[in-house]
Amino acid sequence: MRTMPDNIKICKKNQLDLLRAISIETYRDTFSNSNSETLMTHYFQDALNKEKLQAELNHPNSTFYFIYVAKKVAGFLKVNVMSAQTDIKDYHALEIERFYIRKSFLRKGLGKQLMNFTCDLARQENKEFIWLGVWENNIPALHFYKKMGFYKIGTHPFNMAGDIQTDLLLQKDL
Repeated sequence: MRTMPDNIKICKKNQLDLLRAISIETYRDTFSNSNSETLMTHYFQDALNKEKLQAELNHPNSTFYFIYVAKKVAGFLKVNVMSAQTDIKDYHALEIERFYIRKSFLRKGLGKQLMNFTCDLARQENKEFIWLGVWENNIPALHFYKKMGFYKIGTHPFNMAGDIQTDLLLQKDL
């Protein structure tokens, strides 16, 4: 079994406030140009409130990971297996539900490092593939995932505080 890289750590339950702050920051940086502030605020209150994030942190089949640079959180990842998966509930799969790098740390190879870590994690757990949903208009993320070996397997609706958007479902075989 491979060891976890020194700069990737499991998000602990006592880091809830940090997780929420980073989640809101990265989501806003990624999607504020395409969504109103009102819509974003409603989404944060609904999907990223402390109670919901605490429940996600406590779920036995979900794990959040932080990636650090010089002791600062540069991004995070949420993976789901088994019953925690949101769409494809396959024992042989690992879902990436959230994958974000903070704006000031983009284009430094951290996304690739976090993705390679995720692939290693999935292989250690004997998963056959990784899947995720990504907004159809998030062109930088789509390019990144394609470069990392993902391909489209379908779509699903994403409820952004009442605004129904389309996510592409992507898969990477291991």
